[in-house]
Amino acid sequence: MERLRGSMERLKEKVAIVTGSSSGIGKAIALTFAKEGARVVVAARRKALCDQVAAQIRERGGEAMAVQTDVSDESQVDRLIRETVRRFGRLDILVNNAGIGGGGRIAETSAQAFDEVINTNLRGTFFCCRAGFRQMRNNSGGLIINMASVAGVQAWAGTGAYSASKHGIMALTKSLADEGRQHKIKVSAICPGGVADELVDASPDEIIRSQKISPYDIAETALYLATLGPYAVVHEVIVDRLGAEW
Repeated sequence: MERLRGSMERLKEKVAIVTGSSSGIGKAIALTFAKEGARVVVAARRKALCDQVAAQIRERGGEAMAVQTDVSDESQVDRLIRETVRRFGRLDILVNNAGIGGGGRIAETSAQAFDEVINTNLRGTFFCCRAGFRQMRNNSGGLIINMASVAGVQAWAGTGAYSASKHGIMALTKSLADEGRQHKIKVSAICPGGVADELVDASPDEIIRSQKISPYDIAETALYLATLGPYAVVHEVIVDRLGAEW
């Protein structure tokens, strides 16, 4: 079968899980990693879309597996890691991209809405970090990339629950990076702003779609982190829209 065109295979034989990879940023990362030779596990809640992305990778000559996963469910995350290792024998790269928006202004945010955002974004990232880290300790190291946001380093009116979840992800990232050094496990955060995907399209901000960041810009950022030398680590990368106001 024809290999993915234009590939330098910088991730050849690497095993990568990408959560939230049924669409948007996660899909772009899954396709980009596969193009570079990685064996990719496509994980998200929407099974049909996961299957489509995995099939797209295989049609282009890559190797992929789809595992339906709700990252807010601890048992499903543990199963994701087990099935990955059962199929591919190891885990080298984990991209924690799954996330949702929501919340609105704090005074009008219900406890249920707050919990939904925190459970998926922060709690889900915690479950994935913990399970992935435990597995990588059995390897000779690995890389964990957490998808935060510009809202993880700043906060604005109407972003309370979302910003809280993303600030929490930044704290998890920094703590896990410190814990991972002795195990040769790198941990990095990417902080995008205004990406052309479902989450931003559903936000109240009126950003012209043509002026939004491409999901593949974020995928290339993830690839950069994944292809650094063994003694280089970037702790966080902010990728914002040109001209965006802080």
